[in-house]
Amino acid sequence: MKNICFYFQVHQPFRYRKYRFFDIGDDHYYYDDYTNELVLHKVMTKCYLPANKLLLKLINKHKGQFKIAFSISGIALDQFQLYAPEVIDSFRELVDTGHVELLSETYSHSLVALKDRQEFEKQVNQHREALKDLFDYTPIVFRNTELIYSDQIGEMVADMGFKAMLTEGAKHILGWKSPNFMYCNSINPRLKVLLKNYVLSDDIAFRFGNKEWNEWPLSTKKYVSWMKELDAKEEVVNLFLDYETFGEHQLKETGIFEFLEDLPKQVLADSRLRFATPSELADKLQPISAIQVPTPISWADEERDITAWLGNEMQHEAFDKLYSLLPKINQCTDERLLKDWRYLQASDHFYYMCTKFFSDGEVHAYFNPYDTPYEAFINYMNILSDFALRLNSAVPETSSDQELANLSRLVEEKEERIRLLEEKLKAKNKTTKKGGGAKPRKPQSKVFV
Repeated sequence: MKNICFYFQVHQPFRYRKYRFFDIGDDHYYYDDYTNELVLHKVMTKCYLPANKLLLKLINKHKGQFKIAFSISGIALDQFQLYAPEVIDSFRELVDTGHVELLSETYSHSLVALKDRQEFEKQVNQHREALKDLFDYTPIVFRNTELIYSDQIGEMVADMGFKAMLTEGAKHILGWKSPNFMYCNSINPRLKVLLKNYVLSDDIAFRFGNKEWNEWPLSTKKYVSWMKELDAKEEVVNLFLDYETFGEHQLKETGIFEFLEDLPKQVLADSRLRFATPSELADKLQPISAIQVPTPISWADEERDITAWLGNEMQHEAFDKLYSLLPKINQCTDERLLKDWRYLQASDHFYYMCTKFFSDGEVHAYFNPYDTPYEAFINYMNILSDFALRLNSAVPETSSDQELANLSRLVEEKEERIRLLEEKLKAKNKTTKKGGGAKPRKPQSKVFV
């Protein structure tokens, strides 16, 4: 019996407006609200709502035999609440069926697991709380941002009480081994590890609508036949995809929704195949061995490593400067600053700075709102510089920081006084115009002696 595990990633970053050097210290609002709302409504219309509606129909039609898993970043949940609460309602309908599993992750869809354990645990707990508040759901399986995993990260996840974790079935890690088995963490074997079958996953995510592909058009019968042809001893086929594959990356016109609708029928028609969620697999399957991952892997690009986010000097400089603020962040209680801090950590900002221009360049260009990675770096660093000034003001450390904070407060107080005086003056002028006020005196004639 082969278990098919369908997992979808749901994430949308908060995009930043063009933030100039001269805005530093003057304008503290960083977000491109128009673009954020526009993009979310576009993806909601093309993907989230129609795909959720179809999945709900399929779950009901197949009476729970069709099962899926989602991870929804905290930043995406924030955007749904702000711009499209109906999307949360549609996800809630899916969760309420009992056949949809929600996975835990970092709230900010961040790279913090590579930097600081305490902040990593804090973000994971923030995400758990969000899932509890919105869906009354407590996850027991973890997926890290972009499936980033290493032996050390797996150990941290196991220590937090999760029973399983998802990652990439990277060829340079597996060697001759197959991704179609259950594995475990090499440091803490209690954590089971599910590996993505990147060939079958990418057939849907990247190749489905490509007319140059020698397997185009991909039918459900052909696709299921490939799973049947796998070694009979293999226990699981992990299909891990961006949810935006359906309707956004692969447009409706490619037939992607028809493919998704027919797939459960073709799978369930064969008694050797069935669907299962990650937690069900963690309960049923025993690891065949530990997987050794001394350096981090991910599901990005051909290398399946972390160079998409930390592959050049710009990315490292931005990453190091961001997390150099952690000591002060841990003392900060200003909710506006903490919210900006959460959004600054999104991995997307570092992805935009990637300088890969060859095999993976087209993928990076598709997701990048900036014309060049250098523009992305400058914009981010300008915002980060302003954020650091605000943080220093809120949590002064040295005497110079305290002096700067005092001066900033004086300037803000003066600006507020000027604003109030201007409002009073405007109100007085309006009153004078309406009431006519006192008539102007006629100028007296000059007397010459």
